[in-house]
Amino acid sequence: MSGRLHLSWVHRDRALLCDGNGGYSWVDPGDPRLAEVRLLGETARVGEVTGGPRDNLLIQGDCRDALRALTRIPEWAPAYRGAAKLVYLDPPFNTGQTFAQYDDGLDHSIWLAMMRERLLLARDLLAPDGSLWVHLDDAESAYCKVLLDEVLGRSAFVGTVVWEKDRGRRNDTDLSSAHDYIHVYAPSGPGWRTVRNLLPRTALVDGRYRNPDGDPRGPWLQGDNGTAKSGSERNRFAVELPSGRVVRPPAGSYWRFSPATLDRARAEGRVWFGRTGDSLPVIKRYRHEVQPGLVPRTWWPADEVGTNQDAKRDHLRRLFPGAEPFATPKPEPLLRRIIEIATCPGDLVVDGFAGSGTTAAVAHKLGRRWVAVEQSAATVAAFTLPRLRTVVDGADPGGVTRDEIVSPAEPLPDGVTPAEVAAARRTVAALAGAGLLDGVGADALGVLHRRLGHASRTRRTVVREWSGGGGFRALAVAPARYALAGGRLLLDALPPEFVAAQLGFRVLPHGPFSGVRGRTRLAVADGVVDDRVAADAVAALRADETVTIVGRAVLPGTAALLRTLRPGSRVLKAPDDLLRHRRVTR
Repeated sequence: MSGRLHLSWVHRDRALLCDGNGGYSWVDPGDPRLAEVRLLGETARVGEVTGGPRDNLLIQGDCRDALRALTRIPEWAPAYRGAAKLVYLDPPFNTGQTFAQYDDGLDHSIWLAMMRERLLLARDLLAPDGSLWVHLDDAESAYCKVLLDEVLGRSAFVGTVVWEKDRGRRNDTDLSSAHDYIHVYAPSGPGWRTVRNLLPRTALVDGRYRNPDGDPRGPWLQGDNGTAKSGSERNRFAVELPSGRVVRPPAGSYWRFSPATLDRARAEGRVWFGRTGDSLPVIKRYRHEVQPGLVPRTWWPADEVGTNQDAKRDHLRRLFPGAEPFATPKPEPLLRRIIEIATCPGDLVVDGFAGSGTTAAVAHKLGRRWVAVEQSAATVAAFTLPRLRTVVDGADPGGVTRDEIVSPAEPLPDGVTPAEVAAARRTVAALAGAGLLDGVGADALGVLHRRLGHASRTRRTVVREWSGGGGFRALAVAPARYALAGGRLLLDALPPEFVAAQLGFRVLPHGPFSGVRGRTRLAVADGVVDDRVAADAVAALRADETVTIVGRAVLPGTAALLRTLRPGSRVLKAPDDLLRHRRVTR
């Protein structure tokens, strides 16, 4: 880490061990229990699945254990390591509540250590052109930003989205919090701009393009036109209008275009001087020439992507009547925007802290593959799995189930939206109510009020509706098999699939061997490995193969015999040798 900025905290040189129930304890980084690769066991199938690694997955268990399994077990790793186009992490914000068994002085350290491990695993999951989005509030945002710089590099930082999570105002606090932060990182750095998606152009945006002069090239928007308060003397030249009038910018102002730009635009017939030819020049920018979408901004207002309250009141309470919803559920439109910016249909989306399953629900409706990990078995049973089943069944009417295009009900002037007209109507009503428009006739005010009301109306057109389909598998992280007693490492059983996962072998369901890795076969004996076991294993090999035999005990001379019978083969004694010879699948 020499020469690089990094964050320090209490016990940074130690590691966290999860107890499987949301609790953590500090252990030495060399603790053998940290090295265990947990298995993933199927608990349910919903809808249409293949049973293969590319199914959508809902995993109950700690995020660290689940992501380690996906990136290290040979059956999973090829489909997940370096394959995720989007990893979204919405970790617990309030460390005091999440880690109540620790004192306040250590809570922050636990949170940082927990996050660092998961960020490292997220980095392993990310595709070269993928992106990581970490959702936080004020409590840990600044610290996590430094941690992200350390893990992914400052060059991978794309930006920080500020989301307006609450439209209201709390009066019981110093400053009423109205926003969250979402830090965005991409391994490709600036190159991510070439693969990220633009926001769809809206009817309101496209409605600003008009064609008052019947230009055969289609609707256009004013581009470089008029004057600006800053510029150079080169941009104070005289312009002769078609009417014959010569105009210059007023004192202290400058044309927004150069003489060459104006001359080229006039030659191309791209300049508009008004209907009479006596207006200031406007250089046209045609709708068909602009990029097909909008560059995402870092400010995401509630009116565009919803709030916590929207998700709670308008969606979760309808899905789960009578149940107490999450305190800060994320609205589906928020996750839709993230997913549509970062991925395309068919891409893989991973959520390490699934909660009620919003990310997976939106990804499913938008045709993305997904993996959702949730630690709490109670949450999975009560919320996450039922919600995702509802999505598959096409019985979820809320969120982003339906796509609508909102457009003005009648044409509006350039740059004017129905929301702005509605605001103007409210302003006029307030001024009239305060007596500030007493000089205006009541009839005129009535006409104005009605016309503004008509102009503020919008038209909604349904263009897509989710009707169900697809499916997912529910998995659970297996309980830990390693345990420490009196400084000794214990292993409760020696199932072949567990041994294969620790050593990086692909499981073989049939035949004399338990696994394979290249030209090496795996044999597991849940007992003593003797000369007979070694000889039988070698007899089952092809001429170009070797074998790794794992047992709880090894008789003297057996390892040497095996090396003689088949050079390159070896005998391992569980559990200690599983740690010394473990293999990480790359």
